[in-house]
Amino acid sequence: MSTVIGIDLGTSTTEAAVIREGKPVMLLNFEQQEITPSAVGIDNSGNYVIGERAKAQYLLSPENTAIEIKRKIGTEERIQLGKRKYTPVELSAKLLEYVKNYASEYLDEEITRAVISVPAYFDDRQRQATVEAGNLAGFDVERIINEPTAAALSYGLEHMEEESHILVYDLGGGTFDVTLLEMFGGVLEVKASSGDNALGGKDFDERLIQWLVQQFQKKHGVDLRMNTYAMVKLKEKAEWCKKELSTQQSCQIVIPLIAESGGDPLSLEETVTAELFEKLIGDLVERTHHPIDVVMADSGILPSEIDRILLVGGSTRIPLIKRDIEQYLGKAPSASVNPDYAVAEGAAIQAGIIGGEIQGEDSLIMTDVNPYTLGIRALAYDSNDYMSVVIPRNVTIPVTRRETYSTSFDCQTMAKIMVYQGENQVASRNHFLGEFMIGDIPSGKAGQEAVEVEFSYNLNGILEVTAVILSTMKKASIEINMMNRQNEQEEEEIRTDVSGWKKASGAEEFRSIIRKVERILKKPEMNGKPLYREDLEKALYLLKKALLEEDMITAAAMEEELLDILEELQDGR
Repeated sequence: MSTVIGIDLGTSTTEAAVIREGKPVMLLNFEQQEITPSAVGIDNSGNYVIGERAKAQYLLSPENTAIEIKRKIGTEERIQLGKRKYTPVELSAKLLEYVKNYASEYLDEEITRAVISVPAYFDDRQRQATVEAGNLAGFDVERIINEPTAAALSYGLEHMEEESHILVYDLGGGTFDVTLLEMFGGVLEVKASSGDNALGGKDFDERLIQWLVQQFQKKHGVDLRMNTYAMVKLKEKAEWCKKELSTQQSCQIVIPLIAESGGDPLSLEETVTAELFEKLIGDLVERTHHPIDVVMADSGILPSEIDRILLVGGSTRIPLIKRDIEQYLGKAPSASVNPDYAVAEGAAIQAGIIGGEIQGEDSLIMTDVNPYTLGIRALAYDSNDYMSVVIPRNVTIPVTRRETYSTSFDCQTMAKIMVYQGENQVASRNHFLGEFMIGDIPSGKAGQEAVEVEFSYNLNGILEVTAVILSTMKKASIEINMMNRQNEQEEEEIRTDVSGWKKASGAEEFRSIIRKVERILKKPEMNGKPLYREDLEKALYLLKKALLEEDMITAAAMEEELLDILEELQDGR
């Protein structure tokens, strides 16, 4: 059998590992480095540049370079490089192809099989896109593994006999995941997962960038946001400063000749203290609390029952993160795994189990869970838009569940099975996955014929749905493939990522109401007020969208609507 490697395809960096003599070994890229920047570019000759070269090119030619591609995976967004627009899948494939080539050279054999990690909170569409990128790069993707689970595997291989509850806190460059696992007798059982796919180190960088922009504008009256070169330099310096502040109390950012005013050159020079940086990112760190609460509630495990907290992802090196989680859960995090390599090592362990390099008494048995509720749109409680749950969130996978439904009206001979993923009781407020028809239902009175719907969810987090007419055993089915879907429903568009609103002109004057609403939406009591939550989420999205489009009239209207909803919420009307 050919070798299977493990790949951590990250927002900021990408790593790969393989099992050798029962242990994971990091693979070196063509620059003899274990860590490859997740950057893809086009040079002046039209050739692709990947990794360190692309990251260096970004400083000089950002219009020909793509970074943070992972945040766009699974979307319809196109990324402009030179004269052509690329899908996130295409650019991710170029990065994975680079990994394939350097792994093949390092191991002196053609590598075609891989296990690729994804955030635990990736939905079906994002997982499908990751598999497609792997296939496009020339890999047979043997398994998609959740990043926190991979990190736990990295820990578990050296602690086979341990019996413990492990919380994996995974804060990377672009995503945040938290997973609770139980380990016993060589079994690693995932109890619950949650996360935030729009929270990571890049958001911390952005806070620092915006502060630097504001300081420069106060001093010189020049808005650096209109200067592409300046913003690229600020991004580079902000990332550097963030890392510096992980080991020291202050750092000085100096960028000579960053702009000009009236023909005179201007330089940026600011001292950033750790205290200031922590103040800038404080509310972002607080956003990690809600996913932790979800995981603790879904698993039924108390904070006092957690035996070990594993920190994964480069952003966990920020001292505030460690202090915050210790204060929130009452337990200091462990340094038992390397935050940069743990996910790649864990993916390699899963690859080693698949490839047979790890077996017998040395092998770990792993279970995982689906992070989202899965169901269909149904008629119930006087509503034809009810989310009928087939597989609840945080159920151990692989899993097959069935529910039986009846015809809704007399002489019904066809039924449309509409599949959704999400936590809202209103089906159309969730993420639409796909639909199919089942026909030839025997004509009769309403409720006379029964249709059994079966959901099968595999270890890659990919779903198959089958419907059977029980009286005739006629079947119809669908394999969910989000890559073929072109038309987005308006309800799903409300969930589209609009995190870029902070960069929009005029965003500052709306920051207060946006932050206020975001804080309220995080409160546990909002789960008991679904209508208010939905109205707030929709108006908040439209406000951010208006800011991105510089539509200040709509933005002002949405601000007023948010204030009205908040007033109703306070009055209890």
